[in-house]
Amino acid sequence: MTPKGPTARFEVWALDGIPEVAPGDDLAKLIADASPGLADGDVLLVTSKIVSKAEGRVLAATDREAAIDAETVRVVARRGPLRIVETRQGLVMAAAGVDASNTPSGTVLLLPEDPDASARRIRDGLRETLNVDVGVLVTDTFGRPWRNGLTDVAIGAAGVRVLDDLRGGTDAHGNGLNATITATADELAGAGDLVKGKIDGRPVAVVRGLSHLVKPEPEPESGDAPVAEAEGAAEAEGARALVRVAADDMFRLGTSEAVREAVTLRRTVRDFTDEPVDPGSVRRAVAAAVTAPAPHHTTPWRFVLLESEASRTRLLDAMRDAWIADLRADGKTEESVAKRVKRGDVLRRAPYLIVPCLVMDGAHHYGDARRDAAEREMFVVAAGAGVQNLLVALAAEQLGSAWVSSTMFCRDVVRGVLGLPGDWDPMGAVAVGRPAAAPKERPARQAAEFIEVR
Repeated sequence: MTPKGPTARFEVWALDGIPEVAPGDDLAKLIADASPGLADGDVLLVTSKIVSKAEGRVLAATDREAAIDAETVRVVARRGPLRIVETRQGLVMAAAGVDASNTPSGTVLLLPEDPDASARRIRDGLRETLNVDVGVLVTDTFGRPWRNGLTDVAIGAAGVRVLDDLRGGTDAHGNGLNATITATADELAGAGDLVKGKIDGRPVAVVRGLSHLVKPEPEPESGDAPVAEAEGAAEAEGARALVRVAADDMFRLGTSEAVREAVTLRRTVRDFTDEPVDPGSVRRAVAAAVTAPAPHHTTPWRFVLLESEASRTRLLDAMRDAWIADLRADGKTEESVAKRVKRGDVLRRAPYLIVPCLVMDGAHHYGDARRDAAEREMFVVAAGAGVQNLLVALAAEQLGSAWVSSTMFCRDVVRGVLGLPGDWDPMGAVAVGRPAAAPKERPARQAAEFIEVR
């Protein structure tokens, strides 16, 4: 009978007698021959290398880097030749799991195409061969952020509870558990690695005494779907459930990759949700903005943060009235005026506004129109660099933004409504908020088209 809870003791041992695995081998049969005494509730820990060999994931490749490229969907971090990448299986690991050890010279091993499916096949084979209901984990070696050393983790799972969600329970002192989810499958994988070893030729381990972690095979009833189909929903999670989704991953990128990704992902967002903007996120973005280069060691940026709806409405209403007056003075029809004014609605849809301003403190005055004009242009360029830093930093905070130039056309109005000094020049307005939808794909731009080499 399967225990209903954890036990205070378990055993783990490595299997002897597993031969060298070749493409096409039946791993379930090899394991059954090496350990015919497997019992219900045991957990098998199978090193991914032999799974890859059995499934023919052996590649003749003198260039390991090319193999890594083919298995990579995203570079997470890079330092010299070392790459941490996301693989096609969704795993984040060094070198995409491409391994040149324990394989003939001139070949490399790729990870199993679908490790969860691999685990299911082994489990089904053992059930058929030995008539036992066991759990199966396919394991591989991972490094970890902030920790030295490697450990085995589960990359494929069948019939094993891979996560143990303790939220909603209490500890021994009656304290509520609000964030505790244990990576049970990884703990099992680490235990197995202690007895398998890396060079001892024992690629399979067995854990006994933790049968509460094994999902029992459902008994089919009359009229039910076949067992394999009925079990599908329970096993669908597999080891994929251990991979943190992008939206919850606070460390999705390495430092340099994060900068490039934020620059690439910085897009103009015109529609926002009603979710309030964290003022702390904006202040962190402003802190990045003021690191921009500026002439003469000056600080030519000021950022006015419109955090209340009343302040935003007051400014935008005054700007709208000024814009309408200008358009009517230009002889535009009322229909044309209405269409043009509507274009500024992006600022009204945003739950947060920033008005970047340029100040000329520290500017040199030459008494020469040409050089004075160039001096101002230098400060304007510095202001633009600050705004670009701001927009990229907002993207890194997962905030959408849109820079709109409208405040530059009514600077006196903006200064009057916001009570700004006369020497502060508003340089547009930045709408900020959570994007209401994913932005459309940006047309590809080839850097070479914008480069001239002399």
